[in-house]
Amino acid sequence: MAARRLAVLCVLVAGLCQVWSSGQVDQDDLNQTVLYPWRRKSSGGLSRVKRDWIIPPIRVSENSKQVPENLVQIKSDKVFTGEVIYKLEGPGVDQDPKNLFEIDDKTGWIRSMMPLDREKYRSFTLKAFALSPSGERLENPSTIEILVLDQNDNRPKFSQKEFAGAVAEFSVPGTSVMSVTATDADDPTTDNAMLSYSIIGQESIPPLRINKTMFGINNETGAIYTRDVGIDWEVVKGFRLKVLVADMSGMGLTSEAHAIINVNDINNNRPRFSPDQYIMSAVENKVGFVIGWVNATDKDEPGTGNWQAKYTITKGDSSGNFDIHTDPGTNQGILSVIKALDFESQTEHTLTLTVENVNPLSIKAPNDPMSIATVVVNVANENEAPRFNKDPIEIVVPESVAPGTLLASNIAYDPDNAKLRYDIPRDPEGWLIIDAETGEIKARRSFSVRSPHVKNNIYTAVIRVTDTDSGGISTTASLVISLRETNDFPPQLFPLMGTVCSEAGRGTPGLVLTAVDEDLAPHAEPFTFDLPIEVSANWTIMQVNETHAMLHPLVELETGEYVVTVLVTDSGSPSLTASAQVNVSVCSCGKDSDCKSESAAVTSNQVGVSFIALLVVMASIALLLSELYLENTSPEPCLCGRAHARAHTHTHTHTHTDTHSLSLMCVCSEIGLLVFAVLLLLAVAVGNCRRHHMKKGQGLLVGESDDDIRDNVLNYDEQGGGEEDENAFNIDLLRNPADVGPLPASFYPPVTGIPRGNQPLRRDYPDNLPSPSYPRKPPADPTDIEDFINDGLEVADHDPNVPPYDTALIYDYEGDGSLAGSLSSIASASSDGDQDYDYLNDWGPRFKKLANMYDPR
Repeated sequence: MAARRLAVLCVLVAGLCQVWSSGQVDQDDLNQTVLYPWRRKSSGGLSRVKRDWIIPPIRVSENSKQVPENLVQIKSDKVFTGEVIYKLEGPGVDQDPKNLFEIDDKTGWIRSMMPLDREKYRSFTLKAFALSPSGERLENPSTIEILVLDQNDNRPKFSQKEFAGAVAEFSVPGTSVMSVTATDADDPTTDNAMLSYSIIGQESIPPLRINKTMFGINNETGAIYTRDVGIDWEVVKGFRLKVLVADMSGMGLTSEAHAIINVNDINNNRPRFSPDQYIMSAVENKVGFVIGWVNATDKDEPGTGNWQAKYTITKGDSSGNFDIHTDPGTNQGILSVIKALDFESQTEHTLTLTVENVNPLSIKAPNDPMSIATVVVNVANENEAPRFNKDPIEIVVPESVAPGTLLASNIAYDPDNAKLRYDIPRDPEGWLIIDAETGEIKARRSFSVRSPHVKNNIYTAVIRVTDTDSGGISTTASLVISLRETNDFPPQLFPLMGTVCSEAGRGTPGLVLTAVDEDLAPHAEPFTFDLPIEVSANWTIMQVNETHAMLHPLVELETGEYVVTVLVTDSGSPSLTASAQVNVSVCSCGKDSDCKSESAAVTSNQVGVSFIALLVVMASIALLLSELYLENTSPEPCLCGRAHARAHTHTHTHTHTDTHSLSLMCVCSEIGLLVFAVLLLLAVAVGNCRRHHMKKGQGLLVGESDDDIRDNVLNYDEQGGGEEDENAFNIDLLRNPADVGPLPASFYPPVTGIPRGNQPLRRDYPDNLPSPSYPRKPPADPTDIEDFINDGLEVADHDPNVPPYDTALIYDYEGDGSLAGSLSSIASASSDGDQDYDYLNDWGPRFKKLANMYDPR
């Protein structure tokens, strides 16, 4: 009822205020049209204006038990002229949350239908309508605002049940530790949400260690702080506080929570040795073993840097024989030997140790001195092995060192001063000798860098030394000998025979000479070629490159054999010179500078009957004429023996004149036979000379024969070798190699080395390129032979100065007993259809042409 009376009173007050305010305004000074647009002008003068409802906010207390409860009544002026129906719309009526309010459609009373909750809905704004029975609006809708008044119906709540914080030991009063927070769902503008914090309990961890109040709290913010001194981690590890929060500024509803405060340790205690005196023992000549442990204690928190110990050897280890480190589990110091001890030099070591924490000491720690411990280490003696002064023992000697030369001495000693014995367990070449008592190493014989056991000029042997005391302990060391290359071998000239043209001048080809040297660089090439003074009058030698020279006659010489002395010098230091006798055949040369014999010039290929056949025919004609003459002048054939006999047996039948004539005719017959024999021998000799005549640049078989069934070969569309290869190709290159005898043994050099350096210019390849370095000699170790062969093949494949060149290739000769007959299939009348020529495609470019010729497929 009080609420209803209050609402009616509000309506009356609002109406009076409106009437009073309207009376105070000077109507003549206002724009009536703007202020009251709903007023309509009438021709009869002023009309009465309808006033709208002005309803102040309606305040409703939450959680009211008097439901339903009348809140306010609205009434329209139309009730005097007709029936009015009231309607209410908005949240709480026909919108969510529905059914909180309703209106009596006859009387206009607005009621609350159930208790309200301010924490859910703080206010409601509704619209009230006055309608005619037909639904027509009689009045403009009125806005009704309902405010829900708060009540202290919510307890404050902590944000968590248990708060955690930490504080360092020995913190001063007023040190901030942590904060606790709480919230209240009531209206924050009222005392219902005004919170106040307090500490209502304190418990130490472990219990009963501290009884005085150590912490305080700000009642408005919840910040916890220290309020007294004496927090020591060594005494108490933490605190458990009970915290209270209350609304209504501490007079209302309350809640509780706990705050756990851990005490953090600081490094306020130095570690201390316990005990501080130790005696240990160690064996000499051993390293990497533990000789003992030292202990230290610390009152700070275990496992942290304030507790972990760091040990240091501060005195007594000037040679660095010992090391100490910390066991992370026990915090003990582990003392070990890291450098071998020597009983003979020092039998006892006294070490001074100190200990400190990993973390630096706090300024709040007491000013105590650093803890110190003393460790006495006794060294135990043992029989030690001999020791080399150097391992490996490195020496550098020339390879031509004289036998008996001292190479090394004073190479080892025994720590126990025992007598030593030396030997050489490994010396592959047997180049060394050692004195068993003094250990002096000498050369047994000269060294050689060409030994298979020398790698990169390094020869390695093993020296062993043994003491003669009980046990006979031995030690070995490597002896590494670096060999310096010396000039031990003079160069060897080759070839030692050859042919040159008799005509003097540089336009004619000379004899190309080269040399090989068993020495390595820099004692081998480049070579220098020269001639003695007595030879230089008729001959000269010109350097072609670093490894080759060309021998020329200075004057025109008669054809024949000459012996020329040539000197060749290497580049060693000192250099070595060798002389060689070169057998030079001087012959006449043709236009193309090819050397030919006179008989070969006469019997060269020509059209018609050969010279030999002509001689045979002439001899036969001469013999036939002599026989015809004798038959015409004598009744019987003239047989010299028979006619002479008749001359003596029939002295009475024939006269002296007849006997003399018969003897002359027999003599003529004998002369004819003799001439025939001489001509026949000459023909055979000429034929043999022609068969064995060798021309420069014509290959192995250079004999010429007019009755050879093969024709000369002409090159067409030749791609390699230059224009010179496009000339006619002489068939002499294709003859049987059996017709040419083996080359003289003096042609080959006395050594097996392959000449290196630039080769002389050749006409069958376009350029003169440097040759790569070939392997020296095959290794003695069978496991390296495969690598040696592969290395040689690799070098040969990339050598531009060795065959095959890009020039004409010879495939005619097929072996003994097959003189040119192997090509008879070309002229064969048999069909090629049953022949398979595909294999010719794998024989090279020349045979691909032949395969295409006979098998176009």
